[in-house]
Amino acid sequence: MVDAIDETAADTPQDSLASRVLTYRRPLVVAAVIALLSMMAGLEIWQVILGYGVFSAALLVWPASRAATRAKSIGSSTSARRRELQIIDALDFPTVLFDEDTVVIRQNSAAATLVGAYPDRAALSARIRSPVILELVGRVIETGQPESVEHVERVPSERWHEVRVAPVDGRSEAGGRVFVLTFRDMTEARRMDRMRTDFVANASHELRTPLASLMGFIETMQGPARNDEAARTRFFGIMLDQAQRMARLIDDLLSLSRLELRAHVAPQGEVDLCHTVSHVIDTLRPMADELGVQIELSAPATPVLISGDEDELIQVFSNLIENACKYGQSGRKVDIAISETAAHGAEITIRDYGPGIAKEHVPRLTERFYRVDVETSRSKKGTGLGLAIVKHILTRHRARLVIRSKLGEGSTFSVKFSGSNPGAPSSDAELYQ
Repeated sequence: MVDAIDETAADTPQDSLASRVLTYRRPLVVAAVIALLSMMAGLEIWQVILGYGVFSAALLVWPASRAATRAKSIGSSTSARRRELQIIDALDFPTVLFDEDTVVIRQNSAAATLVGAYPDRAALSARIRSPVILELVGRVIETGQPESVEHVERVPSERWHEVRVAPVDGRSEAGGRVFVLTFRDMTEARRMDRMRTDFVANASHELRTPLASLMGFIETMQGPARNDEAARTRFFGIMLDQAQRMARLIDDLLSLSRLELRAHVAPQGEVDLCHTVSHVIDTLRPMADELGVQIELSAPATPVLISGDEDELIQVFSNLIENACKYGQSGRKVDIAISETAAHGAEITIRDYGPGIAKEHVPRLTERFYRVDVETSRSKKGTGLGLAIVKHILTRHRARLVIRSKLGEGSTFSVKFSGSNPGAPSSDAELYQ
């Protein structure tokens, strides 16, 4: 339809004067006869020529100018329509134009990716079969008022969309009303809401348990154990442990908040990984000796330098080495190796010889408050946030955490830094094996 209008509009202004004279030859001849008769009747010749000239100009020029104006108006309308369609194609969210018979007029590439490409003159239901969306379309066509609904897809993966249908101030090629259907992806927002809700619930649960213990012991000491010195001494020790547990949890929560605020800012300092890891080992050696775990370090003689924040990297290696000692205690040994290559950059590997981790747990180890064994984690004074903090710090350093584990053979945690430019974002996604 658009092409036909353009072709007609292009031909009209090109009509020649000769063709118009040929078209209006009869009225021109009649006017000439009338002019001659007027001269014979005594009218001045200049008056006759002027009158005939005005009549001819009005007959030949005015229809042509009116046709040109009409063609220009049609061409302008067509260009505006074409621009509107180009704007729809440029939108990054899925958009579908359809008429009051639900016949699809246009869809952009985002809509074709989401729901599939529509054949010519196909109905909206050929690709969209959700009863909720089709009922929404029917209501908007009936009432002429824009409406929106939230639509959830369960397969192949869970996705949320806000679907909106609204009438457009215009007409289709057939002359009927036009409507627009848009999809706004709410998946990431819904996942963030769910994560935030789970985080608040987990944090509340983790704080409620030690608080309940503290309150219970305080009430006991105020009542039955008021004069029992031995019970009071034992209760004070338990209360101190619970208070320290809450303090550790609050410290970890504050660390996560600070890291999230600075996640987009790459650190600019220079860190020697050999010196940093050696410092962490010296700090944790008394704890390892108490657990009966031997820590062995293999490092190059020359410094291994990267761009980073030393305090944050100390926190990373403290978490990983402490976890290896606590949870791999039965293996009695933790091996730490530092290496560097020009192609792959620096790598720190921490291996324990403990019971290992089941395959289904490995991908979730860096989730907040996720624990393989809740009781074991709490008995070892874990908050469930250590590996989440490690992940956030390594993300800020554009580094990767690779976890390999097999039941009965221990676990290996490897931290890999970019080789070419440690401060540049890594093209590889975080990897769990």
